[in-house]
Amino acid sequence: MILRILPALALTTAAARAEPPQVVATFSIIGDIAAQVGGDRIALEVLVGPDADAHVYEPRPRDAMAVARADVVLTNGLGFEGFVDRLIAASGTDAAVVALTDGAEVLEDPAGGHYHYIGDQAIWHAGAHDPHAWQAVPHARAYVATIADAFCDADADGCEAYRANAAAYTQELDMLDAEIREAVDALPEDCRTVVVAHNAFRYFQEEYGIAFLSPQGLSTESEASAADVAGLIREIRDTNARAIFAENISDTRLLDRIAAETGLELAGTLYSDALSGPDGPAPTYLSMMRHNADTITSALAAE
Repeated sequence: MILRILPALALTTAAARAEPPQVVATFSIIGDIAAQVGGDRIALEVLVGPDADAHVYEPRPRDAMAVARADVVLTNGLGFEGFVDRLIAASGTDAAVVALTDGAEVLEDPAGGHYHYIGDQAIWHAGAHDPHAWQAVPHARAYVATIADAFCDADADGCEAYRANAAAYTQELDMLDAEIREAVDALPEDCRTVVVAHNAFRYFQEEYGIAFLSPQGLSTESEASAADVAGLIREIRDTNARAIFAENISDTRLLDRIAAETGLELAGTLYSDALSGPDGPAPTYLSMMRHNADTITSALAAE
């Protein structure tokens, strides 16, 4: 009897160890970076998908179930995912919860938070630090290192593979970083200002030297917004802003109004807080950053 049971127990234990770590990523950008590091050794679930706004996402019961069975939960941190703390509490998970901005050099937010837009309504998200660190490639490298550490902690047998994947992906990030710098450096220094829907690009600005203006807190539903929009229009003209860009998670109504007032046309769509779907121009982090840089520099280089 014992001789029959022991092999069965050994097989059961081996099978349990062979199960891939269950990983939950809060939104699409983190999900893609996690997939590059984890490869086929992890089972990955992403809560907020392509072209969706994590600021206003409302978790579903299946999200709580995914978090409950997870070994690792990857978040951005700094309050970016407003839903994540209550979701984790509701799930009762024992997973390691990893905030990727803990490993990055984050910027203080001089305004104490930022606005984003649902239609023409400005929604305020308070925070002492800017959470959009992935918008500069060096910070994405920090995300990669933190993810590799988390996966090694969860799956020591796979650590060598995670480290190798992280190293290969970091090389791709290094090449992308150099591409963006070269493209921006080719622009005249007095033609490096653009307008976007919400202030998600401060890290890009600090790292690469493109200035981003945004209609902070403006709402077309309020009478005061007329004066506020006029002030932004003066700033656009004073700084020689050359292009206005839509964002994939934002309605364009307010930007259409600003474009009409300034005579500028919308010059394309940038991907700020979410990737595109698989058939779009930004289905991965690398393609997102490349698309954004190409879209911005092409518009600024145009006569």
